[in-house]
Amino acid sequence: MNLITMEICVDSIKSALNAQKGGADRIELCSNLAVGGTSPSYALIKQCKDLVTIPTNVLIRPRGGDFTYSDLEKAQILEDIIMCKNIGVNGIVIGALDDNGRLDKDFIWKCKSVAKDLQITFHRAIDVCINPLDCLNDLYEIGIQRVLTSGQASKALDGLDKLKLFVEESSNRISIMAGSGIRSHNIKQIIEATGVKEIHATAFGKATLNRSYMNRVPMGHENTSNTYQETSISVVKDLVKEINSL
Repeated sequence: MNLITMEICVDSIKSALNAQKGGADRIELCSNLAVGGTSPSYALIKQCKDLVTIPTNVLIRPRGGDFTYSDLEKAQILEDIIMCKNIGVNGIVIGALDDNGRLDKDFIWKCKSVAKDLQITFHRAIDVCINPLDCLNDLYEIGIQRVLTSGQASKALDGLDKLKLFVEESSNRISIMAGSGIRSHNIKQIIEATGVKEIHATAFGKATLNRSYMNRVPMGHENTSNTYQETSISVVKDLVKEINSL
């Protein structure tokens, strides 16, 4: 029996539904994946709650960049937690560091007290934390359920040693979820080398629109075009298939 949880990161309702159809166990819902993800809108969260039957965890991150937040940004995070709780999602995904690159323990405690019984994932802020093992212990004391990490490397495949260390140090007190650069061709290697029980992936494919009227005008960091990224049912199925073959 497969004991590995497959979480798919999505940024639209179509991607969320595709992840579910592909066999994902859970989704992480966010926006602005080009900057590592930021908080999605109320409407998108509500749609997922209404239309998606697998658990939805919502990223709460007010902006791109680092993970050290001002008082105003912290107030925004807490309000978003309240919103997610009122909508009734499965959980939230948060992370915050202090000015010295250590866990902002007081603020994460405050987030936990507001979230109450919501599942909480601490995101990849741990990958830029200067004392990750102390951070893991603190997160366990606070009552955080899992940590999303690439093993402090750009890609999980490059952070195998540290991912394995995190799994060993956690001693099943807190779940270590590997993420970043995970594909069907390397997912088994990552699981077998580290002992992680949860996997996080985007599973994107290219979607095409038939819009003959579109004028190709650059907007921000992307061009308007008839193609965009969307979670692929077949890519999710391939990931799940590899997990099931373990």
